Amino acid sequence: MIAIIGAGLGGLMLARILHVNGVEAVVYEADASPVARTQGGMLDIHEDSGQLALRAAGLYDDFLPLVLPGGEAMKVYDKHGVLRHADDGGNGRPEVHRKALRDLLISSLPDGMIRWNSKVDGELPEADLVVGADGAWSKVRALVSDAVPRYAGISFAELDLLDPGVRHPESAELVGGGSMFALSDGRGLLAHREPDRLHVYAAYRATEHAPITAEVLERTFAGWDDALLRLIREADGELIPRPIHALPIGHRWEPVPGVTLLGDAAHLMSPFAGEGANLALHDAAELAATLIAGDPLDTYESAMFTRAEQSARESADNLELCFAPDAPTGLVNFFRGF
Repeated sequence: MIAIIGAGLGGLMLARILHVNGVEAVVYEADASPVARTQGGMLDIHEDSGQLALRAAGLYDDFLPLVLPGGEAMKVYDKHGVLRHADDGGNGRPEVHRKALRDLLISSLPDGMIRWNSKVDGELPEADLVVGADGAWSKVRALVSDAVPRYAGISFAELDLLDPGVRHPESAELVGGGSMFALSDGRGLLAHREPDRLHVYAAYRATEHAPITAEVLERTFAGWDDALLRLIREADGELIPRPIHALPIGHRWEPVPGVTLLGDAAHLMSPFAGEGANLALHDAAELAATLIAGDPLDTYESAMFTRAEQSARESADNLELCFAPDAPTGLVNFFRGF
């Protein structure tokens, strides 16, 4: 019996692959239902990780209709609104909304396999194996490690521009059909197109507990081009503060019988490598394969530690690249292969 704590992408993927291979598992999720809270934005699903997991789960063909056409396109601007780089993607990393992917995984599981409104705080369920798939602030992590996420020095303000083709046509044109970066002097506007909105993160270097408000954004991005500032000023609804945290690069633990971790619970990192969801899906597939084969847990853990450390270093390096004094030069050179 396997208890999976957390119904995020990694936990659900693990449950799905175990289910199709006849291994009993239960997913415990604190949320009351699948729609209890919003589920983030667009994800690029990589061929060598996330897509491999979808194939192992028998869901790859169901995933393809969820892909946003043209979502791989990329634009990079400076703070003056000058387009410094543009491409159409085509790099084997199709974009899909996190909610659509999560809904696909939920619908692939039998009724009752997910136990909603089941918050695991002090007492864990009885099981042969407990898998912590409970995200950045994992409760299960404390059973194997004393590591805690640390502030990465960057804060996001999350914003939305709804129905952009009608209500925000200039911003829709600016962002395009995929993703956009506008960077300068330790600040950035990061946006991507979703089916019904533009999803925007206003990002900047800040101290850990500094307030993240509309007034702070106005001061922080003063002097930027008006076309870029519309992404902040014309946002619909309230902004959501998102301080960025990460576990130490190379986080690992000694084997603990009956407990392991996957995804952000194991290797939380900043989003600047686009690896978080893909690693969670990959972890799930690798852990499932280990369990199905009856191999020791450290077979999965040792390989997971290696790939997570590499991605965490890439993420930290890309954060510095994007928020360097000469940005966006480094990112432009990165996309051009220099």
